[in-house]
Amino acid sequence: MRIYKIVIAFLAAVFIFGLGIGVGHGLTVYFQQDTIAPEADFGQEFALLKEVWRLVEDQFYGSVPQGSDTSYGAIRGALASLNDPYTILVEPQPRELEKADLDGQHGGIGALLYHDEANNVHLDPLIDSPAEGAGVQKTDILLKVDETDIIPEMSLDDVRVLIIGDVGTTISLTLQREGETEPYILSIERAVIQTPSVDWRIVDEDPTIGYIKIRLFSNRTNKELERAISELKAAGASRYVLDLRGNGGGLLDAAVDVASQFLREGTVLSEDRRNAEAKVYAVRQGGELLDAPLVLLVDGGTASASEIVAGALQDYGRAILIGERTFGKASVQLVYDLSDESSLHVTVAKWFTPNKHNIDGAGLTPDIEVLFTEADHANQRDPQYQAALEHLQK
Repeated sequence: MRIYKIVIAFLAAVFIFGLGIGVGHGLTVYFQQDTIAPEADFGQEFALLKEVWRLVEDQFYGSVPQGSDTSYGAIRGALASLNDPYTILVEPQPRELEKADLDGQHGGIGALLYHDEANNVHLDPLIDSPAEGAGVQKTDILLKVDETDIIPEMSLDDVRVLIIGDVGTTISLTLQREGETEPYILSIERAVIQTPSVDWRIVDEDPTIGYIKIRLFSNRTNKELERAISELKAAGASRYVLDLRGNGGGLLDAAVDVASQFLREGTVLSEDRRNAEAKVYAVRQGGELLDAPLVLLVDGGTASASEIVAGALQDYGRAILIGERTFGKASVQLVYDLSDESSLHVTVAKWFTPNKHNIDGAGLTPDIEVLFTEADHANQRDPQYQAALEHLQK
């Protein structure tokens, strides 16, 4: 059995890119454990469960779920008795999406998934992707993937699971093109699709400022960040905005690496575990932006791994935090991949900022609070971003 270590706030789709959907506020580090604790004796408890379920099957007026639905329901009920929202069962499909996102790549066709106003599913092909090469157009409506009909009730996650698969395998898409009376079918070979986690650019209003947006902490993030810094420096940037808004987390190594790009030395976080000594995650040497002026943008969607980075940079006075209070998630989970490809997340520890702050349930307070209102959203204004630029220009 493979076991993973994770800090996760909740599972939720947070972005879609190249058929890559962020799946949670999380912090994960993968490791292999060769020995598993002996199985507990649940004979009496399971006997009672079997007794109850036999009565339900015999007497219940209505349809009774069978197979894995019954097992998952029983497991969720047992986990709910722990009163911990982060000790959860993740079923095979969302677990597959989670792993693909954290790996930063998957086998797919390279297209954005989105719903239109009528809840039809569309594929927007990426440049130089297999989807574009096969002739998929943004206005095409997806009717069927292989032999599975795409119905309005399907979530984008449901559709994505149908599309991703092993590299080199072929997928059949039935599409309806605008202006055509009959649907058409395309066969597309799946390829390796990268799901970038970092965007960057020189700020139009001030070419000395580089803007970096991290969407998720994946296996690719640190290399992408290094490339971003290199290109922004070459373009003349000497001051930086690091945008962690809406970033729900990701891999532990990526979080430590990102914080280490801006810190010379010290601790990124510490971890307090049951019946074990505290573990310290130290700054890694070789950061690329150790002195440049830096502002971090944060909001209520900044969680877990993002809060670790923001908390470390704030504790050391390395960056100013602008925006809104962060989510506040500081517990640690182990993730066990199970035999049916589902996974179990179990809370095992708490983590703390370098100055031993416990942000669980409280979040990080920005140094400069700037709210993002509904009116700002409606008028496509970003006062937090503007505040960051103004602070750097001072």
